[in-house]
Amino acid sequence: MVRGQTRTIEMKAREIQISEADWEATPASVKKLVEALMEEVAQLKIQVAVLEEKLGKNSKNSSKAPSGDGPEVKKGKEEKKEEGKKKRGGQVGHRGETRKLYPLEACQEVIDHYPQACRRCGEGLSGEDPEPYRHQIVELPKIQPIVIEHRLHELECEHCGGKTRAKWPEGVNRGGYGERLSGLVALLSGAYRQSHQQVKTLLEVVCGIEISTGSINNLRREISKALEEIVGEAHEYAKKQRVVHSDETGFRQGNGDGGNPEHKRGWLWVLVTPMVVVFQFLLSRAQKGAKSLIGEDFEGILVSDRYGAYNWLNIGQRQVCWAHLRRDFIQIAQRSGVSREIGEGLLRLQEELFELWYQVRDGTLERTDFIGAVEPLRQQVKAILEEAASYPIGSKEKTPWAKTVRTCRQLLSVEPSLWTFVYHHEVEPTNNIAERTLRPAVIWKRLCFGTESHHGSLFVARILTVVSSLNAQQRDVLDFLSETFRSSRLNRPSPSLLPLSPADDESPIVS
Repeated sequence: MVRGQTRTIEMKAREIQISEADWEATPASVKKLVEALMEEVAQLKIQVAVLEEKLGKNSKNSSKAPSGDGPEVKKGKEEKKEEGKKKRGGQVGHRGETRKLYPLEACQEVIDHYPQACRRCGEGLSGEDPEPYRHQIVELPKIQPIVIEHRLHELECEHCGGKTRAKWPEGVNRGGYGERLSGLVALLSGAYRQSHQQVKTLLEVVCGIEISTGSINNLRREISKALEEIVGEAHEYAKKQRVVHSDETGFRQGNGDGGNPEHKRGWLWVLVTPMVVVFQFLLSRAQKGAKSLIGEDFEGILVSDRYGAYNWLNIGQRQVCWAHLRRDFIQIAQRSGVSREIGEGLLRLQEELFELWYQVRDGTLERTDFIGAVEPLRQQVKAILEEAASYPIGSKEKTPWAKTVRTCRQLLSVEPSLWTFVYHHEVEPTNNIAERTLRPAVIWKRLCFGTESHHGSLFVARILTVVSSLNAQQRDVLDFLSETFRSSRLNRPSPSLLPLSPADDESPIVS
């Protein structure tokens, strides 16, 4: 019997203990009615199974974000924590951290306190403690803006009566806001995802600076334009790296400046390398978007989910994320019948694989031994996928079993890319780094509901590129943005997002 098909009426008759004689004696019209009812019940069961699977989707068995999980999933997490019987806070054996003290030269004032008398006998005390106990109080001064006024005088000529005004000094910004303040506005509205009104209020309350939301928007546009070449250089660098990670998330863009007349859905793509991260906004999630991000002449290895937009790459250039695979396996295992057996088998093999991988990562298992141990696991995974994929299903069949078969066929088509990390030591088995990098963008879109214009989308992509790359290199973001404003206004060479030292650089692919 082919799994997934309904049983015959005769088999159902035996289950409810109807003899063959009684069934044969049943009038043809009744038989026809029973057959119709049984067919309807079978279809309803399929619909119920499909709906139950949809309702049961969460972050563990689909691409759904953890924030969208229902209370039953979160309750399960809490119960699991209680089983471990761990209290909140630092655990036994954990190395605690104390507040770091600033060096003495950074202190504006040092006040020494001496005991006057011995606490035991009352005798007077004198002398110096070479290592006194140090306690520091860190405070913020009241911030006063630095205001520099330029006065351009206009004088009248005594000879001809003509009036001449002094020329605008070279290097003076006509916008009225200095580079560091401009960089702070970009940082607050970019890295910290504050709205124009929030930035306006914060600067007024904390710094005593009055600025309009229109000026804030102008500064955002100014920095976005100044970052265009900087981000372009970083993008070209990232596309030449040996291993890259990629992911994408939906990001709404309005048509405020005519940049989205067809009101297409926007997508924010990310390309991650160890030292440089590039965000790119596109009104497409299709293959052309992936090619634009990665580069059509890309020669390295891409770590991603198994989204079809990446299928143009050679199968040997891909590593499919095992975290996504695990969600697929869990979803299959949560179905009934043979699907459950397949899903549980794949989950068991994945756990064995990662037990070996953790040993390689910790340095307790040699790579050659790891490759030898993985080979039989790979054969078992392939055998399970091939067996499930061999079952015939209808092209429009939507039963849970049909979904299992299709998933296994899709995994089988990219099977070599499941194991790239085994043979290349610089490749990770998951795409977690790209998902973590994309998280600020996901939070941004949930707070601000996307952007209202194409220029707004460009600002989001470029500022996230700068912040993520500089954080990876442990460089100061505010200093970089201030220098970018200064360079743009004075027509000087722009700073670079590329790693500053050769030690930080990755080995590029030799083309």
